[in-house]
Amino acid sequence: MTINKLTLDQPTVYEVTVPGIIDEKYLDWNGGLTARCPAKQIRNPITILRITVDQAGLHGFLRYLYSLGLSIISVTRVDYDD
Repeated sequence: MTINKLTLDQPTVYEVTVPGIIDEKYLDWNGGLTARCPAKQIRNPITILRITVDQAGLHGFLRYLYSLGLSIISVTRVDYDD
């Protein structure tokens, strides 16, 4: 895994974990959002949202989740080997 230097203006992939299962109508946020619900989380379901944004975009996305009334379990930066 290669870790790139984090900057404020470079798009980075983040995974944001929220409780419950998110309705697909809320997932069309700025075009670059994917979601998955791990199958083993049936009793206490969570949704993992993956988005590619810069730091300002991440703040905007977190505000969007707040406006939906969602709690945030975690925010994780994801690094890839290209």
